[in-house]
Amino acid sequence: MILNTPLVTILVPNYKTLTLTQLCLRLLRKYTDLNKAKIIVIDNDSQDASLYYLRSLKWIELIERKAIPGESPVQSHSRALDDALASVTTPYVLSIHTDTLVKSSKWLDFLIAQIENNNHIAGVGSWKLESKPLYKKLIKSIERAVQLLYVRLTGKIKHNLEGVGKNYYYLRSHCALYRMDLLKKYNLHFSDGDLVAGKYMHQKLVQEGYQMVFLPSETLIAYLDHINHATTILNPALSRHGNTDKRLKSVEKNLARLGAKEILEDASLDY
Repeated sequence: MILNTPLVTILVPNYKTLTLTQLCLRLLRKYTDLNKAKIIVIDNDSQDASLYYLRSLKWIELIERKAIPGESPVQSHSRALDDALASVTTPYVLSIHTDTLVKSSKWLDFLIAQIENNNHIAGVGSWKLESKPLYKKLIKSIERAVQLLYVRLTGKIKHNLEGVGKNYYYLRSHCALYRMDLLKKYNLHFSDGDLVAGKYMHQKLVQEGYQMVFLPSETLIAYLDHINHATTILNPALSRHGNTDKRLKSVEKNLARLGAKEILEDASLDY
């Protein structure tokens, strides 16, 4: 029996990624206590099999959003989240992507416990959710140190260095849990111009004196995985990068590691 007073509303935008959407939602159904969570899926005018699939699910709320002519993919994604945000009545709201894949029945309790550590925490989630070998982390840290030194010595303002200036870190929408009372208090939304979903919202909450907690990948990955760029790699129309066979094989390898085949064959999770 599903109660009428869930604690969290989970927002999942969808656009033309049937296989990922099936996998994402079936894993949510398998590992989530629906007494605690309400799931809203926002279809971004897919007009394909993924929309027909979503219409068949009785345990989600589906919003069918019509695309706005001229909007960018970034705007489309952010506005989809906002369409659902407007109807959220639970204490917390969580955004994920269709390539964010849950793998533990403790995942939601873990996230809620993090945000309830103290009343000054407005949001928890991640900047990047990935597992890299130690040597790659070491190379990346050295590279970043050199780039940071260069930026500071030259005073360069326009750059692509993550976490510096306008490229500040923020809770990314592939996994971001917020307190709804604060979003309402400050009239905050995922979209703001052409900024990536949640970027302005993060900055505003920090400016108001709240903590935004970045959970280490090494910790969070015990509960869920994010198959980086899987949405765009499996849907070339969305990609800003060249989708090579190598990128596709990497996604397929990660999906196999997570037992995707077994989940995709288990249609009982739809009901």
